[in-house]
Amino acid sequence: MLTFAAAVLFLIITPGPGVLSTAGVGSGYGYRAGLGYVLGLFIGTNLVALAVISGVAAVVLSVPAIRYVLMAASTAYLLYLAARIAFAGSRIAFIEAKSPPGPGAGILLQAINPKAYAVNTTLFAGFPFAPDNLMFETVAKLIIVNAIWIPIHLGWLYAGATLHRLNLSEAAHRRINYLMAASMLAVVVLAILAGLRAA
Repeated sequence: MLTFAAAVLFLIITPGPGVLSTAGVGSGYGYRAGLGYVLGLFIGTNLVALAVISGVAAVVLSVPAIRYVLMAASTAYLLYLAARIAFAGSRIAFIEAKSPPGPGAGILLQAINPKAYAVNTTLFAGFPFAPDNLMFETVAKLIIVNAIWIPIHLGWLYAGATLHRLNLSEAAHRRINYLMAASMLAVVVLAILAGLRAA
């Protein structure tokens, strides 16, 4: 069980669309406004987990056309986000929009987020610790995943909100924007490579 918890920590804490966009919402709108978005990500990641556990994700993703559409949608979103980050000027802005994204945006992101499917498949198909009681193991895994997921995402939201409050120089703002854009591009490349391997 401890090995599983460690795997959850390392798989979730690494920057992906969910955590990077969470930091962006915190940076653009503040902590309180970002809680709705994080709630949507939470619901979305659990829906993806249930789809993986039930086998629905395996059936749906076995259709190449659907897999390509999801990969294209997530890649386009990540490229858009990276461009907005890179060209945000002197503001720290991981995401720019007129109003803060709400729960629906978080659910939608997880629905097209290839990392969400890969992480949940890895966690729920691997790391058996109660092979004689699959129901107990599945419920325990859901509890452990969420117990780790929630503070990590709230931490990223707080980090973004903290950056929003700092009075940094224009050059520092640009460097942060470029670093975040590069991180998003790395996620895009990894998503494309994972999609090509799965094809």
